Amino acid sequence: MKEQNIKLTFKDFKSDQEIRWCPGCGDHAILNSIQRALAELGIAREKYAFISGIGCSSRLPYYMNTYGFHGIHGRAAVIATGTKVANPDLSVWEITGDGDALAIGGNHFIHLIRRNIDINLILFNNEIYGLTKGQYSPTSRKGTTTKTSPFGTIETPFHPGVLVIGAQGKFFARTVDNNIKLSTDVFVEAGKHEGTSVVEVLQNCVIYNDKVYAEITDKEVKEERQIILKHGEPMIFGKSNDKGLILDGLKLKVVKIGEKGVKEKDILVHKANENNPGIHTMLANMRWPNYPVAFGVIRNVTAPTYDVAMAGQIQKVQNSSKIKKMDDLLRSGNTWEV
Repeated sequence: MKEQNIKLTFKDFKSDQEIRWCPGCGDHAILNSIQRALAELGIAREKYAFISGIGCSSRLPYYMNTYGFHGIHGRAAVIATGTKVANPDLSVWEITGDGDALAIGGNHFIHLIRRNIDINLILFNNEIYGLTKGQYSPTSRKGTTTKTSPFGTIETPFHPGVLVIGAQGKFFARTVDNNIKLSTDVFVEAGKHEGTSVVEVLQNCVIYNDKVYAEITDKEVKEERQIILKHGEPMIFGKSNDKGLILDGLKLKVVKIGEKGVKEKDILVHKANENNPGIHTMLANMRWPNYPVAFGVIRNVTAPTYDVAMAGQIQKVQNSSKIKKMDDLLRSGNTWEV
C-alpha cells in the first residue's frame, strides 16, 4: 500500500467506542502508537482494514475509525488473508496476541508469513492469557506459575522473532508498549513494507502478569538492558553508549568500547536488509541477562508478495486462455446438441 500523503492526525483514527481495557493496560499505549503511525503513513481511513481474533488485544478494531472485523479465536490470519487478496488496495492490519496467534492460530501464523502476503501483523505479547483470566501461553517462560501451571510450566516457550524468521519472514521488528515513539516509528516502517510485516510488542498485563518485563523496562536499567537497532548504524547501547555487539566466531558477544583494545569501528553495523537471516536470528533471540534485548526493525528484506504474484498469475492465464466468456466455457470440451 503506497503512501497517499493525506493530511490526518492520530485523533482522526479514534472511534467513538468506549475503550474497555483495564486501567494501566499496555494496550492503551499500543493503540495510541498505531493511530499515530497511521497518521504519518498518509493513507485515507477507508483504505484501512483492521482484523482481529479473540483476546484482549483483539478488541482494538472497535477503537479504530477504520474498517474492521472482529474474528474468531486463532483465525485472524485467515480473514486478513482473504481480505487482502480480495481487496489488494486495502492496507490490512492483523491485531493478535501471543495466545491467539501462536496457540490455536499457530498454523495460520506461520503460513501467512511464508506466503509473504502484504499484511501488517501486530503481536501483543504479554506472556499470558488475559481475557480468559491468567492461563500460561505459548510465550510464557519456563517455570511461570499460573492458574493452569500451579507448580510452574515445564514447557519451552516460543520466541516469536525466531519463529517468524524460521518461517521465511521478511520483516520482523520488536517494540515495547511504554515507548510510544519507538512503537510509532516501527509501525510506520511495518506499514511501508510490502509483504508480511510482524511486529512483536512486549505488553504488560497489569492484572495477570504485571511487571513481566520489568527487568528490561524499568527506567533504572533499560538503557543497559535494551539495544535499539537502526539500519546502517553500529549496534551500540548502554547508559553511556559504551557497549556494543561483535561477532565472536559463530556467536554475538557483548563488549565494552575502550576495553581490551575494542574500538567503535569494531562494533557490528546493523543491516536490516541482509537477506541471510543468520545475524537477524541471533539478534531476535537475544535474552537478558546474557545479552540486551533487541528492539527496532531487526529484519526488513524485499521479496515478491503472494497477493501480487496471484494477481499476475490470474492475468497471465486470462490473457492466454481461449475461454473469454461463459458461452466459451459452456461450449468447450466434449459437447453435443440434443
